[in-house]
Amino acid sequence: MLRSDERWLLAQRIAASRHFSRSPLLCRFLLYIVAETIEGRAAQITEHAIGVRVFDRPRTYRTVEDNIVRNYARQLRKRLADFYSHEGAGEACVIDIPLGGYVPNFGSVSPEACHETAKEPATAPRPVLAVPAAVPPSTLKTRGFRWAYLLALAVYTCGLAGAVWFVSAWAHSPHPARRITDPLWESLLRSQEPTYIVPSDSGVNLMEDLRHQALPLADYISGNYLNYPLHDLNPHTADDLRTQQYTSYADMQIAFSIEHLPQFDAQRDSVRFPRALHLDDLKTSNVILLGSEDSNPWASLAETGANFRIVDQEGMDGARIVNTHPRAGEQAAYTSHWNEPSHETYALMEYLPNMAGTGHLLLLQGLDVAGTEAAAEALLHPAVIAPVLHNALRPDGTLRSFEILLRSTSIASNAAGVQVVTSRVY
Repeated sequence: MLRSDERWLLAQRIAASRHFSRSPLLCRFLLYIVAETIEGRAAQITEHAIGVRVFDRPRTYRTVEDNIVRNYARQLRKRLADFYSHEGAGEACVIDIPLGGYVPNFGSVSPEACHETAKEPATAPRPVLAVPAAVPPSTLKTRGFRWAYLLALAVYTCGLAGAVWFVSAWAHSPHPARRITDPLWESLLRSQEPTYIVPSDSGVNLMEDLRHQALPLADYISGNYLNYPLHDLNPHTADDLRTQQYTSYADMQIAFSIEHLPQFDAQRDSVRFPRALHLDDLKTSNVILLGSEDSNPWASLAETGANFRIVDQEGMDGARIVNTHPRAGEQAAYTSHWNEPSHETYALMEYLPNMAGTGHLLLLQGLDVAGTEAAAEALLHPAVIAPVLHNALRPDGTLRSFEILLRSTSIASNAAGVQVVTSRVY
């Protein structure tokens, strides 16, 4: 029976461990595949079945469009490795999820340890061993010590053999190479605080263009912008701009890419529209802001004290990046000819402390949509910014704050190539 199977009891111990107890979905994942295997239904353990049974996906969902199972499988393998390196170091049976599949393997030092089932009820009385009265007490002590010694030696040998087996299996399994951006994503997506990915508010940006006037953050926070007159639009369209959550397709592509990073935790991290963000979020949480302050007003507060700032031209007729303290060979400002079909554009990537210093803010903003896209491209394919990240890396593996000024070519609002112009590391 399932309840008396040592493999099931082991899976339950693992689910109750500190490596798993904080993630109910990982526990459900592990217990489901172990139960199905023990019950003889290993052939039915598929990515689609796990998505439906564990992650409550509809039966019509397509695994090619939703890779939640693959993401959690990577986390499951890592948590199992962590468990056996710490709490489970003394376990005789090892549960392993081979790469490329979801059916668990059960490795063991002794052949019976993982497959033995209880043949007697758990409450069955244990036999009492009678000790002959003629045996002297000293002999009993010697024999007791000898048995205790042999038992301790056996336990130690089994534990050592299990650890050697696990380390050998781990060493011979393929592991993804560590990327230069891993410390960045770990600080943002693996901390105790939630992380919000905040795309641009295209509706507010259109309102600014129609009024030829930037929206102050104070009006955005208070909601005063909902009362702005929009005389050039019919009432229905004006109301849509004030109330609907419009954002750019480029920002959603960036958010989608971040959500599919191995460090992303869907139970803690999420996409939040800027109108739903609160000032306290910039104090207590990690926030990834997409777009400049024209389309994401929170950027004006997040980059307070930064060296590089995006500043609007008079009447919202374009923008430029201001270099507050230019160094030798640097310009005081970088301007984009945004109204030309093909033009040079600039972007900023800024990694800064949040307002309370308890977390981090990551800003990806450009002088236009192509600029923001170029910043994201440099972050998600980081070869071009690798020297800056190496310079920002502390000896303990964490990152210092940094700012990177990037240049790209905008062709029909799409970024083509990206280069580092200059940077600051703090």
